Amino acid sequence: MFRSVFILFLLLSCLNLSLPAGELPRAKPEEVGMSSEKLAQVNQAMQQQVDQGEIPGGIVIVARKGKVVFFEAYGKRDQAADLPMERETIVRIYSMTKGIVTAAAMMLVDAGKLNPAEPASTYVPVLADVKVWTPEGLVAPHRPITVADLMRHTAGFGSRGDDPVGKLLNEADLSNATDLNDYAKRLAGVPLAYHPGEQWIYSNSIDVLGLVVQNVSGKPLGEFLQERLLGPLMMTDTAFYVPLEKRNRFAVCYEKKEGKLQPMQTHRSNEHYYEQPAVESGGGGLVSTAADYMQFLLMIANGGEWNGRRYLSPEAITMMTSDQLPPQAFPIRFGSQIRYGTGYSFGFNVRTADTEWDPAAKVGEYGWGGAASTHYWVSPKDEGLIVVTLEQVMPYSFQTEWLVKPLVYQSIER
Repeated sequence: MFRSVFILFLLLSCLNLSLPAGELPRAKPEEVGMSSEKLAQVNQAMQQQVDQGEIPGGIVIVARKGKVVFFEAYGKRDQAADLPMERETIVRIYSMTKGIVTAAAMMLVDAGKLNPAEPASTYVPVLADVKVWTPEGLVAPHRPITVADLMRHTAGFGSRGDDPVGKLLNEADLSNATDLNDYAKRLAGVPLAYHPGEQWIYSNSIDVLGLVVQNVSGKPLGEFLQERLLGPLMMTDTAFYVPLEKRNRFAVCYEKKEGKLQPMQTHRSNEHYYEQPAVESGGGGLVSTAADYMQFLLMIANGGEWNGRRYLSPEAITMMTSDQLPPQAFPIRFGSQIRYGTGYSFGFNVRTADTEWDPAAKVGEYGWGGAASTHYWVSPKDEGLIVVTLEQVMPYSFQTEWLVKPLVYQSIER
């Protein structure tokens, strides 16, 4: 009898040792008050998109009460090579990088090394002499750009386009900057599109925040992220480039031309991600996996603590998950699109009211997305419900989010 028990103990020990680092906690949907049958409708919605040629493939992962209850992949990560999208597939997360880098900045706030209310020029001196564009000419800003402005997209930076500031941003050629310092110098040479704090325009501000993190910590941005967040959270596939041994898991990014999906070229191609970039973009440079990003969001949703380690204070989490916009910055304008009932925290958009914009969303929900149609959201009122959807299709589309969101919410039974 003792020998049998001992052998069983050894087998279980070996099984535990073979578990992947950072494995996600799992549960059946019913164990956290959700319906397996209703969640299965997500499979139908995703497969329909694949069958209709809307997306080449995708991934959906759902967690509640700190445990993953749904994790499925669909379609192809590479159509030409006939490679399936898998749960371990690595994707470009683009602007989903912003939440991670803002969390890194808030770690420095917790440590007393960074103050959101301070002028950003305290940490990036080149921002001290910025000017604001007006039809009558350049003027001094009403107040300095603050670190908080960088975190919530109220710094005054414009977005590339046909307006005067947008054209100047195009001419600044930010994509050819030699490092983060050169990037900030080029950006600071472009007039602000508005006075800091007076509007919300989606911009390059989190890239500058990445330089703040780098200067305050005294370490390259990627090194600081690895040391303080990615490593401890076991986010083993999250980085600014894809190393040789992982390239076989890296998904192709597609765009739709003449009704057909075609691989993106130039800087969107896979080859562009095979080497360490000159500029580690805090606004959109990371690649990751569904499991890695879920680890990050589980920590955020759990109040800044995960697996017995505290990463962020409760106060920092409150600032990251509640609206931080000044009243004059409403409503949020994303290009020509106005997102009513939505504010912005230090890192995420936050649902502030029920409106026709994203009608299935709930007040208090926070999240964001990435240029290749990736998206995530967290609903604190639903006991930490977390949903991450990953695709690789440009330009950005809300289609997957808006298909999946009501199905997930309807699956909650108690």
